[in-house]
Amino acid sequence: MNNLAAKPVTNLEPSKLAMVPFVSVDNMMKIVNTIGASKMIAEIASYIESDFLRWESFDKTPRVASHSKEGVIELMPTSDGETYGFKYVNGHPANMARGFQTVTAFGVLARVDNGYPVLLSEMTILTALRTAATSSLVAKYLAPEGSKTMAMIGNGAQCEFQALAFQEVVGIDTVRLYDVDPEATVKAAANLANSGLKVIACKSSQEAVSGADIITTCTADKLCATILTDNMVGSGVHINAIGGDCPGKTELHKDILLRSDIFVEYPPQTRIEGEIQQLDDDHAVTEIWEVMSGKAEGRTSPEQITLFDSVGFATEDFSALRYVRDQLERTGHFVELDMLADPDDPRDLFGMVRRADTAAD
Repeated sequence: MNNLAAKPVTNLEPSKLAMVPFVSVDNMMKIVNTIGASKMIAEIASYIESDFLRWESFDKTPRVASHSKEGVIELMPTSDGETYGFKYVNGHPANMARGFQTVTAFGVLARVDNGYPVLLSEMTILTALRTAATSSLVAKYLAPEGSKTMAMIGNGAQCEFQALAFQEVVGIDTVRLYDVDPEATVKAAANLANSGLKVIACKSSQEAVSGADIITTCTADKLCATILTDNMVGSGVHINAIGGDCPGKTELHKDILLRSDIFVEYPPQTRIEGEIQQLDDDHAVTEIWEVMSGKAEGRTSPEQITLFDSVGFATEDFSALRYVRDQLERTGHFVELDMLADPDDPRDLFGMVRRADTAAD
């Protein structure tokens, strides 16, 4: 008798355990438009804040990066002991000129107890939302009281998300835009035309920062650039530096760092990738979770220059994925993906494959 003879076929439809909720780009856009971009950013910010407040419960490691002359591909993992999450993300500054996105990403959440994924999601759009959410959340703690004007240097894909985030979370009413590519500024101004923000297109970085309470730098070149020089930064401002995110990529002159109180997400990663890669390894920085939890001071005087040296950290992606998972029932914008092989007998994976072939006959 042939031991590989097919067993009687009863039901070859995927089981419930085989299905994983999948949020496509189309689904994500529908979620954003259903909730509203500004509201969604603010809600993600609250998730990020709640996870920063339980910072010590997370596994933490610098992202795993594969660098090339064209860019970088990274994995960003973390876990709180119950749920595991990771993001795959690239950064390729030359992509735009070749017709590709500079940054693309996807992410996964999984149960720790059995390893089963519970969410697969696009994260190109979601990363833009969570980056803006993190920036504005931190500014809520560090920016000058009553901040109303933000300079935005670098008007690419992240620009509008940042502007809406700071409007919603911090309360700014004016953005001053500058980009070396005037068309990028025109694009951003058009997208923000109905936002309620006063949008001012500027002809230089110097003009953009004039009168600003908050300065956001968000450029994509993979090199040590000087987007801000020391003479451009007056006392009392908050700098949201989000463009430097890999070794050799910075935006600020070193003298600005030496005049600022610097706040970071995770020092072992930021010292490699952030603005502070320009400084000695023992240069004092404050972890932002400590400010949020009251263990460290944030802004202490109106004259203080605060600098958020943001490179993005895995817990922020974890928070954003948690948020999206919680919105699935609320919005219905997802599909069930047949992603996990689930044989009736866990030991009989081969038998499941054979029975599918028999059923096809």
